[in-house]
This record gives sequence, C-alpha cells and structure tokens, in this order.
Amino acid sequence: MFIHLGGDVIIRAKDIIAILNWDVQEQSAITSVYLKEEVKKKKKIIISDDYIKSIVLTDDAVYYSPVSSLTLNRRAQGLAIMDLNVELEEELEP
Repeated sequence: MFIHLGGDVIIRAKDIIAILNWDVQEQSAITSVYLKEEVKKKKKIIISDDYIKSIVLTDDAVYYSPVSSLTLNRRAQGLAIMDLNVELEEELEP
C-alpha cells in the first residue's frame, strides 16, 4: 500500500522507518543530531517550502512533509488494518 505525504509525493508504506513531528528536533538534541546525520547520508526531499509539519524517514530519503505526523500515522495504521483484513479473508476462503 501507499501513503500520500503531501504535494505529489506518494511512497510505499512498508518503506517508512519513522514518522516524526517537526518539533521533535527542537525538543531533543539527540534526535536533532540523528536527523542531521541522516540528511547527510540520504536524499533530502522538501515537499512544501511554505510549511513543514512532519519528517518521514525511509531507507533512501528524508521527507519534510506539510501533512501532520498524526495524520500520516493514522494513514499508515489504516493501511495496516486493511492489509490484516485482506490476509484474514484469504485464510478464510476455501
């Protein structure tokens, strides 16, 4: 399944390592250092220059999204529930 991060950016849900709130880098020095190192290693993609609400980490890139981390987490959880339902339905079929 896929998750829309905002703008024209859609990524595979299983590629997501973490979804962080934008404010986390101001609240934690360790997280701030970690994010700076990740940006050095990976591609940095800013979806919207106007407003950034969340940071999405994948193996290949760090996405700066205008969609809140809460909304992205809900989308990811909804997809996980949908995947589980499909698996259960497949098991029940004769």
